[in-house]
Amino acid sequence: MHRFFIPPANIQSGQVVFPSEAAHQIYRVLRLRAGQRLVVLDNQGDEYTVELEEVNQRAAAGKIIEQQPTLGEPACRLALYLCLTQREKFEWMLQKCTETGASTFIPVISSRSLVQDLDETNKKAARWEKILREAAEQSGRGRIPTLKAALCLAQAVQQGQGKRIILWEQEYSTHLRQALADLSPENATEISILVGPEGGFSIDEVEMAVQADWQPVSLGRRILRMETAAVVAAALVLYELEK
Repeated sequence: MHRFFIPPANIQSGQVVFPSEAAHQIYRVLRLRAGQRLVVLDNQGDEYTVELEEVNQRAAAGKIIEQQPTLGEPACRLALYLCLTQREKFEWMLQKCTETGASTFIPVISSRSLVQDLDETNKKAARWEKILREAAEQSGRGRIPTLKAALCLAQAVQQGQGKRIILWEQEYSTHLRQALADLSPENATEISILVGPEGGFSIDEVEMAVQADWQPVSLGRRILRMETAAVVAAALVLYELEK
């Protein structure tokens, strides 16, 4: 069934009233009609099976048939600090890492980032939040990942939460599984991963991160593109911690 995140205020007394944008998609794009069912999510951990009662070009509403907790959320909250790059590549990482299970995204500007303008980046927040919402709906997530304001690298390394991992192609001794060896599903509630730009982090930047308690980690013998590294690292971390 089709899935829609709806503000909790629109879910009351066993009824759901869809915002205008969702109503338009239901009627014009999906061509759903009264009597058909879809899933509504409140972005707070619950999902609702809803039977449409009213659908037209101006509005859509329905009654709740069933309510239950969502099942698509990892127990571990994974924050991805992604160095900025070309728009298409950055948006691909947002989409695919949302599907994988990331909970928070923080755009980062490092010395080798292709994008260096913090203000210009923050102007794209509305577009990026829409990408996150649509990816969360498509992939069965129960919550929309949080998008935070862009930071320079010096700020970012001071804000990581929980276990802090920085991916570095010049790290040869510590692999991701080793870095996670002291964690379990019970004590790994938060993990932060810092993903570098196309040119990688400078040695000075890695040393700055290490001083802020970030652990350099290798993803293997092969050099991955940054967008590949982001998805692979997110998937491997959540896989290791959700066995």
